Amino acid sequence: MSRRRIVITGVGVIAPGGVGADSFWQLISSGRTATRAISFFDSSQFRSRVAAEIDFDPLAHGLSPREIRRMDRAAQLVVAATREAVADSGIELAAADPFRVGVSVGTAVGATMGLEQEYQVVSDSGRVELVEHEYAVPHLYNYLVPSSFAAEVAWATEAQGPTAVVSTGCTSGLDSVGYAVDLIREGSADVMLAGACDAPISPITMACFDAIKATTPRNDDPEHASRPFDGTRNGFVLGEGAAMLVLEELDTARRRGAEIYAEVGGFASRCNAFHMTGLRPDGAEMAEAISVALAEAETDPTEIDYINAHGSGTRQNDRHETAAFKKSLGEHAYRTPVSSIKSMVGHSLGAIGSIEIAASVLAMKHNVVPPTANLHTADPECDLDYVPLIAREWHTDTVLTVGSGFGGFQTAMVLRNPDRRAA
Repeated sequence: MSRRRIVITGVGVIAPGGVGADSFWQLISSGRTATRAISFFDSSQFRSRVAAEIDFDPLAHGLSPREIRRMDRAAQLVVAATREAVADSGIELAAADPFRVGVSVGTAVGATMGLEQEYQVVSDSGRVELVEHEYAVPHLYNYLVPSSFAAEVAWATEAQGPTAVVSTGCTSGLDSVGYAVDLIREGSADVMLAGACDAPISPITMACFDAIKATTPRNDDPEHASRPFDGTRNGFVLGEGAAMLVLEELDTARRRGAEIYAEVGGFASRCNAFHMTGLRPDGAEMAEAISVALAEAETDPTEIDYINAHGSGTRQNDRHETAAFKKSLGEHAYRTPVSSIKSMVGHSLGAIGSIEIAASVLAMKHNVVPPTANLHTADPECDLDYVPLIAREWHTDTVLTVGSGFGGFQTAMVLRNPDRRAA
């Protein structure tokens, strides 16, 4: 029996500098950056004081005052992204069997902002050891359990099928979509609303990354602080955001005349079982994930037109990733454009994998590879074609997008034009 082919028919993005998929694409295709000095709180005590914040108005995105009161910021972002994705797909969810519509949402750190804000309240800014719970918002439990994100999306769309949260660190946004694809392929759902969200720009998150020196201390130049693959890179810029996708079977999408962005051809994840934050320089585990994803997609390495890299801007990640591309693609790695949109929108932890899927399918739609901003200085260990500074017109039928996360998680996904396979 032939395997069900799953396609993306709707895209919704809430990202720094680009609220909505169109604005997001305009930002990353122009090479502009959305990184700036932190404005959400007084960051003067921190080593890293830059972030990629979103200018987001929940009321303007159709959220009611009650919903805003109930939801953590990350939940607000993911519901807004879902509404855009569903509208973009043109799918009539009201006419669908609600038990055949599912939800898969990825997140790395859950309701960080809501929990931290409420702790400040119930502890009187840390002055009370035994917290006074009666001062907390009545929906504090929703902040505690990340599953509330998937529940909010389900409630907003009346989806009653399989609903879950996937939390695998910074690969969550890729893994949640991979899980959704598997649910449709196995017959558990006909439509999946899949993606990820995180809103981690808060004192506790900044303190955690400060402690391990993962974020950049380049505070005097926030717009150019994120420098993936550049020889002067010294850490990532924390971001926030959400992206959601509508996934359905290819034949169903064609019958209803949907615009098809891409087919999810292959997906694989691996763990290096090595170190919580460290990476082996040879990139073996990422290379293995890439090779398995290519095999599942029945795609030769030479067919990859573009690689949307994890490209966090840390020294060990960019070196590790470059080695993985060489190991899995061979000589073709040197002929393939590679870029990192984190140079423009920062690293939104669990959300970024889904945001990068959105960037990949938009690159396919426009046949344009977004650039790696702020890439001026060559690094001998990073010697591939990283598309510095300026977007490139490029025939893009098949894209490899990858993610790397603390804990040793490595994920790869192959996206392609569904007609390319038939050709």
